[in-house]
Amino acid sequence: MNKKLIRLTERRERLVNRAAAQRVALAQNIEPWRIPLALADQGLTALRYIKRNPEWIVGVVVLLAALRPGRVGKWLGRGWVTWQMLCTLRVR
Repeated sequence: MNKKLIRLTERRERLVNRAAAQRVALAQNIEPWRIPLALADQGLTALRYIKRNPEWIVGVVVLLAALRPGRVGKWLGRGWVTWQMLCTLRVR
Protein backbone atom coordinates (compact mmCIF):
# COMPACT_ATOMS: atom_id res chain seq x y z
CA MET A 1 0.00 0.00 0.00
CA ASN A 2 2.86 2.33 0.74
CA LYS A 3 4.27 1.94 -2.82
CA LYS A 4 0.90 2.86 -4.27
CA LEU A 5 0.75 5.98 -2.11
CA ILE A 6 4.25 6.97 -3.23
CA ARG A 7 3.29 6.50 -6.89
CA LEU A 8 0.16 8.60 -6.40
CA THR A 9 2.17 11.34 -4.69
CA GLU A 10 4.73 11.37 -7.52
CA ARG A 11 1.98 11.45 -10.15
CA ARG A 12 0.25 14.30 -8.35
CA GLU A 13 3.51 16.23 -8.23
CA ARG A 14 4.07 15.71 -11.97
CA LEU A 15 0.51 16.84 -12.74
CA VAL A 16 0.82 19.94 -10.55
CA ASN A 17 4.09 20.88 -12.28
CA ARG A 18 2.52 20.27 -15.70
CA ALA A 19 -0.48 22.45 -14.82
CA ALA A 20 1.85 25.24 -13.65
CA ALA A 21 3.79 25.07 -16.93
CA GLN A 22 0.53 25.19 -18.90
CA ARG A 23 -0.62 28.27 -16.95
CA VAL A 24 2.64 30.05 -17.78
CA ALA A 25 2.37 29.12 -21.47
CA LEU A 26 -1.26 30.25 -21.60
CA ALA A 27 -0.41 33.57 -19.98
CA GLN A 28 2.36 34.14 -22.55
CA ASN A 29 0.06 33.26 -25.46
CA ILE A 30 -2.75 35.52 -24.23
CA GLU A 31 -0.56 38.57 -23.53
CA PRO A 32 -0.67 39.98 -27.11
CA TRP A 33 -4.48 39.80 -27.00
CA ARG A 34 -4.84 41.61 -23.66
CA ILE A 35 -5.16 45.17 -25.08
CA PRO A 36 -7.44 44.32 -28.05
CA LEU A 37 -9.72 42.28 -25.81
CA ALA A 38 -9.85 45.09 -23.26
CA LEU A 39 -10.87 47.52 -26.01
CA ALA A 40 -13.53 45.12 -27.26
CA ASP A 41 -14.81 44.76 -23.70
CA GLN A 42 -15.05 48.54 -23.33
CA GLY A 43 -16.92 48.73 -26.63
CA LEU A 44 -19.40 46.09 -25.50
CA THR A 45 -19.89 47.95 -22.23
CA ALA A 46 -20.63 51.15 -24.14
CA LEU A 47 -23.10 49.34 -26.42
CA ARG A 48 -24.90 47.85 -23.43
CA TYR A 49 -25.13 51.31 -21.84
CA ILE A 50 -26.55 52.79 -25.06
CA LYS A 51 -29.02 49.93 -25.32
CA ARG A 52 -30.23 50.56 -21.76
CA ASN A 53 -30.27 54.37 -22.19
CA PRO A 54 -31.27 55.23 -25.77
CA GLU A 55 -32.52 58.65 -24.69
CA TRP A 56 -28.90 59.89 -24.64
CA ILE A 57 -28.52 59.20 -28.36
CA VAL A 58 -31.79 60.94 -29.14
CA GLY A 59 -30.81 63.87 -26.94
CA VAL A 60 -27.45 64.32 -28.65
CA VAL A 61 -29.02 64.18 -32.11
CA VAL A 62 -31.72 66.68 -31.14
CA LEU A 63 -29.13 68.98 -29.57
CA LEU A 64 -26.93 68.90 -32.66
CA ALA A 65 -29.87 69.50 -34.93
CA ALA A 66 -31.13 72.39 -32.81
CA LEU A 67 -27.80 74.16 -32.46
CA ARG A 68 -26.40 74.00 -35.96
CA PRO A 69 -28.74 72.42 -38.49
CA GLY A 70 -26.74 73.73 -41.45
CA ARG A 71 -23.40 72.54 -40.17
CA VAL A 72 -24.70 69.12 -39.16
CA GLY A 73 -26.04 68.52 -42.65
CA LYS A 74 -22.83 69.81 -44.17
CA TRP A 75 -20.69 67.48 -42.06
CA LEU A 76 -22.98 64.52 -42.71
CA GLY A 77 -22.64 65.17 -46.43
CA ARG A 78 -18.87 65.36 -46.18
CA GLY A 79 -18.81 62.17 -44.13
CA TRP A 80 -20.96 60.38 -46.69
CA VAL A 81 -18.72 61.45 -49.58
CA THR A 82 -15.62 60.40 -47.63
CA TRP A 83 -17.19 57.03 -46.83
CA GLN A 84 -18.02 56.43 -50.50
CA MET A 85 -14.47 57.32 -51.56
CA LEU A 86 -12.99 54.95 -48.98
CA CYS A 87 -15.28 52.14 -50.11
CA THR A 88 -14.29 52.76 -53.72
CA LEU A 89 -10.59 52.71 -52.85
CA ARG A 90 -10.93 49.47 -50.87
CA VAL A 91 -12.48 47.68 -53.85
CA ARG A 92 -9.49 48.48 -56.05
